[in-house]
Amino acid sequence: MDILNWLEGTLGGEFIFTMLVSMIPVVELRGGLPFGVALGLPYPMAFVAAVMGNILPAPFIVVYIRRIFQWMRRKLPRFNGVVDKLENKAHLKGATVNKYKYLGLLLFVGVPLPGTGAWTGSLAAAFLDMPLRKALPSIIAGVVLAGCIMTGLTYLGVNLFTAVMA
Repeated sequence: MDILNWLEGTLGGEFIFTMLVSMIPVVELRGGLPFGVALGLPYPMAFVAAVMGNILPAPFIVVYIRRIFQWMRRKLPRFNGVVDKLENKAHLKGATVNKYKYLGLLLFVGVPLPGTGAWTGSLAAAFLDMPLRKALPSIIAGVVLAGCIMTGLTYLGVNLFTAVMA
């Protein structure tokens, strides 16, 4: 059995696949959770896989992203434009987060809208010099909140689609 068949054809593979999709920037949990349900995972398992996958990169982003950007500026100057865009995005989003501190970070990560989520929230936390031990609980709570919202929206969407197609 090759890896793709395992990822799509077994419960464990579907769980891991959902985690991996939820780790992708921009897609994150908002895409990972419906993806897991579409693969055939039960809602509670899709929720856990998407939440775990979305949280996993957060501590690394908070701790290391500034050093990674510095390294990229020195070693890969062609990507300075990309780094500039990401830093600007973090600073813009950081202004909103900074107003309400950790509650703002939780809500920023937790409301599943374009441009929000664990990746951007972690970037904002890093550029606001929030310590990991204080930022991570807000990010985790925000991801769980986003997971609850997306589970409800996915369930509603699946049931509406099923009713329309029946």
